[in-house]
Amino acid sequence: MVAAARAFRIRCGSLRNGIPVRVIICFVLATWGFSASAPPPGGDGGLTAIDGLKVGHHTLSERPTGCTVVLAEAGATAAVDVRGSAPGTRETALLDPTNTVQQVHAIVLAGGSAFGLAAAEGVMRYLEDRGIGYETQAARVPIVPAAILYDLGVGGDPAIRPTADCGYRAARDASDAPVAEGSVGAGAGATVGKLAGPDRSMKGGIGTALIQLPGGVRVAALMAVNAVGDIVDPDTGAIVAGARTPDGRGFADARALLRGAGSTRAEGGQHTTIGVVATNAALDKAQLALLARMAHDGLARAVRPAHTPADGDAIFAVATGANDGAVSLLQLGAAAADATADAILRGVRAATGLPGYPSVRDLEGGVS
Repeated sequence: MVAAARAFRIRCGSLRNGIPVRVIICFVLATWGFSASAPPPGGDGGLTAIDGLKVGHHTLSERPTGCTVVLAEAGATAAVDVRGSAPGTRETALLDPTNTVQQVHAIVLAGGSAFGLAAAEGVMRYLEDRGIGYETQAARVPIVPAAILYDLGVGGDPAIRPTADCGYRAARDASDAPVAEGSVGAGAGATVGKLAGPDRSMKGGIGTALIQLPGGVRVAALMAVNAVGDIVDPDTGAIVAGARTPDGRGFADARALLRGAGSTRAEGGQHTTIGVVATNAALDKAQLALLARMAHDGLARAVRPAHTPADGDAIFAVATGANDGAVSLLQLGAAAADATADAILRGVRAATGLPGYPSVRDLEGGVS
């Protein structure tokens, strides 16, 4: 099957104005690089394999950007670990284990830089309309943390970015079906490999992965990949996507760029890999904080370099508590790291290229 697929694949055999011909064709066939067919869903459901969670995307048609919502309408215990030096977040302080609120009702991942945090307002409105939220004397207040990535320079007018309406639509469309991956939602405008500048970067995306543990315990990750660094397969050490050589046909290798005499061209604060790890195990906020911390190990395995001054890397961790199986926190954390790395790889492999931002599939077989 693999051989047949390779024989049938249209390869990037030439460049036009520095842009692979296949990318130009894809752009003509699908507005702003969105694939003609729906992006491939996570084969095992990914994050939605965790009982009690739904995922919805909304992708803007005017420019490649959007938002992704993880709904936990019955509530889920949550924590967060922010490791990048340029984060854009909302409602993360309340996730500290010492703070009062224990559960969230949704988590939002969005493009649009800090403007994209507005998507969380739409998710709050969606939940309020359904009477979902933290009980107070006067009203139920939906708890909706969020994190954003920077995609304002990709594919059109930077004034086009996720709004509250984007968040509402993503929440409205959320389901427990297998999660769509690639150039959708928060991954629509994501790019990777920017150490040699945007003209030599590649398309990022959003991906999800699931790890099964004994007793029906599950750990899953959903990652939107917009890293300044290269994306690396931890099992082989091979670069999957990243900064390209000047001719566009090879990888420059982030390590070589960083160790070279010349300066890199990455702009500070304009990158970021953000995501959610989730489990059906019963964990409290302190345990989830450790789960999120260990999940960052998976990010560091798959993104090189990670947690840089130019990135706002952040991972939320949620637990629905549907399974009280006897699985240790060590097992859960190790699985969270593996799922995070797998989701990052799936996100870039499922992405669809944009003009000037070829995808893994565009260049497969043409980049060594």
